[in-house]
Amino acid sequence: MTISKLGVIWNPSKIDEGKLRAAVSDTFTSDVEWWETSVEDPGRGMAAQAVEAGCDVVVAVGGDGTVRAVAEALAGTETALGIVPQGTGNLLARNLEIPLNNIPAALKRVRDGDPRKIDIGWVDLDGTEHVFVVMVGFGIDAQMLVETDDDLKDKAGWLAYVEAMGRALAGTEMTDITVTLDDGDAQELRGHTMLIGNCGMVQGGIRLLPDAVLDDGLLDMLLVSADGPLQWLDTVRTFVWENGIRRILGSVDEAVSSDSTRHISAEKATIELSSPLAFEIDGEEVGEVSKFSVRVQPAALIVR
Repeated sequence: MTISKLGVIWNPSKIDEGKLRAAVSDTFTSDVEWWETSVEDPGRGMAAQAVEAGCDVVVAVGGDGTVRAVAEALAGTETALGIVPQGTGNLLARNLEIPLNNIPAALKRVRDGDPRKIDIGWVDLDGTEHVFVVMVGFGIDAQMLVETDDDLKDKAGWLAYVEAMGRALAGTEMTDITVTLDDGDAQELRGHTMLIGNCGMVQGGIRLLPDAVLDDGLLDMLLVSADGPLQWLDTVRTFVWENGIRRILGSVDEAVSSDSTRHISAEKATIELSSPLAFEIDGEEVGEVSKFSVRVQPAALIVR
């Protein structure tokens, strides 16, 4: 696919403008239009303008928040998304195997890569839907975001999340959860962490959702109910051995559940909590929730 018009949406807090413009000029010969994100608009409005301007591809330059905002505006259009990862997590970029920490290589991937349609997820919070391209959830991951020191994150990157993990474990409590999958009956469960996503790899190559596929028309879910040292050891063993090493070796071909971890998948789901918990969307903490619903939109986004 020839790119006749390129849009670049960049987060000025993540990258030097001169360096970015030079790299784009070295890589592309097409017409380029530029938009800078702001605190008020992380990219949705700019991406909508890029579609209106007739851009074939819009490159999101920034972290997961920038990518999510741009993807939301491009969903359902014929305009493709390109990514130059410049954040801490860069979760969608990791799952798409886009080069990290290498602006020229990421731009060449946009230029030369084959277009691919992937699913996106939508989460409804209090009647307002938000897109997600990686995962949403509550529990340890969301609490970890609350506990993470922003200054340390700027200095140490994703290692700042490790520092916050201990405090997140201490601050996460078991709760009663009602889950309704697709058009089935409500299930009464108990746990402290639930992740729902379209792709499952996070930092360090860890796959929290090992069955998640970007274009299978399903959302994958993980419920963790580990309580106490022995169950946490069982949970770690399941992640590292059953759904990690054994899967790489080909000994298992689908996610393995245990007494403290449960893997399920569906096209849509509604979740109600007995008490509100901190919630995150693609790595961004958005406050506490007590009820939410999710749905998948198959093949909604073109990526390069």
